[in-house]
Amino acid sequence: MSLPGARPAPIRTDVSNAFAKNTMRVRLPAIIDETIALNADYPAGIKDNLQKLCDELAGGAPIAGLDPKSTPDQAEWAAAIKRQHEIVGSPPTWQNAEWFFAETYAYRCLMEAARWAETRRDPFLPKKLEELRSDALWQLVERACDPGGSPDSELRRAVEFALWGNRIDLSYAPASERGAEISADDLLVDDRDSLAAYLSQSRISPTDFQSGEPVYVVADNAGSELAMDLVLTDCLLRHVTPWVVICLKAHPTFVSDATVEDVWMLLREMARRGDRSAVLAERLRGFWQSGRLRFLPHPYWNSSCFLWDRAAGLSQPFTAVQLVVIKGDANYRRAVGDALWPAHTPFADVLDYLDAPVLCLRTLKSDPIVGLPTAETAAALNRVDPDWRVNGKRGVIQFKPQTSNSQ
Repeated sequence: MSLPGARPAPIRTDVSNAFAKNTMRVRLPAIIDETIALNADYPAGIKDNLQKLCDELAGGAPIAGLDPKSTPDQAEWAAAIKRQHEIVGSPPTWQNAEWFFAETYAYRCLMEAARWAETRRDPFLPKKLEELRSDALWQLVERACDPGGSPDSELRRAVEFALWGNRIDLSYAPASERGAEISADDLLVDDRDSLAAYLSQSRISPTDFQSGEPVYVVADNAGSELAMDLVLTDCLLRHVTPWVVICLKAHPTFVSDATVEDVWMLLREMARRGDRSAVLAERLRGFWQSGRLRFLPHPYWNSSCFLWDRAAGLSQPFTAVQLVVIKGDANYRRAVGDALWPAHTPFADVLDYLDAPVLCLRTLKSDPIVGLPTAETAAALNRVDPDWRVNGKRGVIQFKPQTSNSQ
């Protein structure tokens, strides 16, 4: 798939981007340290593997490949490492490679160190369970499920809850600690009017399962955010579309990114909690049993590939589809190439390689951003809050209609 126009180079983990460098040198090693502490019963060999990875990240060691004898995806990652060698001009290290590659591959190496493929034991499960058992999550679900209003107002509200739920990211405390409280001042772009206008023209009867095109939701975090995504999914299935497909990670990554196991764990807890949570869980299970709700895990969402290099098996979500909802910061980086565009570059121009109508819901936890109203917007934000791009306080609701001349 060719790319339309010139794209800025992706962010690197060297001194050219302080946040990316800090992620690889400080944040990720701290996450591995915490993972070891929270899995005290891991065998000594697994703990040693994790500690070795931790030290290599912190020290900027050369990036090694996976074991070809035991790793089915070794060839794909070897090709990605070779590509980084070409970009860097020498064997890449954890602190000079492209950030999106380095971060996604670091989590893949973490899964290898923890021997996840052999045990299916999620090393981040203790963190996920802590959130799942928190009162804050279930109070949020009760508020989000509060009935009332027209279908259009319900959808607008569900979209907003799905946006601010993205703050709750177990890999990034500065955003998570803000909670999912809605703040209009923090909403930098709000394209819900354009979304509503599009849906008013494309809306399909939820009962017309045979002829309708689906809505795809590319999920980000489990727990609170996934709960808000399910609220949005329920709203879409009742008012907008005959079926929804939720795209999920093939293995745990980024600490709290959602897998199929996380969805079923959340639905079980919803049912156990009672009240509106249980009603929502019952409806969603009914949608799943009837085939109107599907869960689609795929290793592509764990890969270092950008969205224009998506796997061949993922062509449908970006062609024959009513809408694609892209959730969260890492998926936003995947969509825009993890690059520093001029912040007012039109969102639709950057994503015009996609045929499908796209809705991005993302709170800002990294530097890439496009689609701000004016060139002055970013400058004004820099003056009042130098960390506005990375601290998780602000968010965007960005909509791109269908592209008629996609390349």
